[in-house]
Amino acid sequence: MAQNTNLKNLFSDEKATFVLVDEASETQKIDNFLLKILKNVPKSHVYKILRSGEVRVNKKRVDTTYRLMIGDQVRIPPIAIEVERTPHVIEPKQQQTDWLDTNIIYEDDALLAINKPSGYAVHGGSGLNFGVIELIRHVRPKAKFLELVHRIDRETSGILLIAKKRSALVNMHDMMRHNRIEKKYTMMVEGEWTESKKTVELMLKKTFTQGGERRVNVTEDEDDDSQNQMSKTIFYLKKSLGPYTLLEAKLITGRTHQLRVQLAHLGFPILGDDKYGDFSLNKALQKKGLKRMFLHAFSMKMKHPLTEEPLELRAPLPLELDAFLSQQAS
Repeated sequence: MAQNTNLKNLFSDEKATFVLVDEASETQKIDNFLLKILKNVPKSHVYKILRSGEVRVNKKRVDTTYRLMIGDQVRIPPIAIEVERTPHVIEPKQQQTDWLDTNIIYEDDALLAINKPSGYAVHGGSGLNFGVIELIRHVRPKAKFLELVHRIDRETSGILLIAKKRSALVNMHDMMRHNRIEKKYTMMVEGEWTESKKTVELMLKKTFTQGGERRVNVTEDEDDDSQNQMSKTIFYLKKSLGPYTLLEAKLITGRTHQLRVQLAHLGFPILGDDKYGDFSLNKALQKKGLKRMFLHAFSMKMKHPLTEEPLELRAPLPLELDAFLSQQAS
């Protein structure tokens, strides 16, 4: 399967490599498929070989919108970039996997839902050997199919869905595209929020810093730019806590860093946010016990992707956030 492919066997400085698409990669877009396989190759280079036609599917040129089918033969050109060549497999440490079993919220033959702790990326990369999906595959080596349904930020805790069947993954992606999955978050922000209910709609634009780190900004530019996306959230006031406010948010769209950017733009940055927050306040809060971002995905409602039975998932507030909330409320 593609998810267990030995990357060192996919590269050659002299000739192209051919990969046969199986169930694990069916319906996946060709660019995402390549990014998954060519983890050590810069993203810009992956898109360059796609645009140039060096990547072929069944001997034909394809663009980034092409979705793979079982049996497709993908030609990957020789890439002269230094890659991982160690003959042994690096395994995660025991403490990295100990939390998995105790954080399962729901599981059946098609779906696994976990309460992801803060500090864990959903997948490896950016200097991380293991993300949540790699850890789950490590502790369940006999599983035939395990794929992320969606992503949440490394610093955010809460509900994360993993598909155990390709059909479940496809159906859940369709539900997400048509806004048929209700996601709710809880967060504590700086400032005194007074409105009981507020709908926020803002255009967001993805950018990258000189160091290659992703950033999202609010923009007034409504041009047809692939990096511009409208975001929509409904915020609810839950509790006023003097200089801080506890809010609940219902996502209508699911853009990158949506809640963090919207709230920072409105002047209510999330406590502990190291990208868009109040950095001096965050440093002071660390001394008071808040050593992470106060953002937690606590609720998800949807129909089961295969049976269509109503499914409601809930993830309790982590102990460190609950302790900080109690400290502020006292």
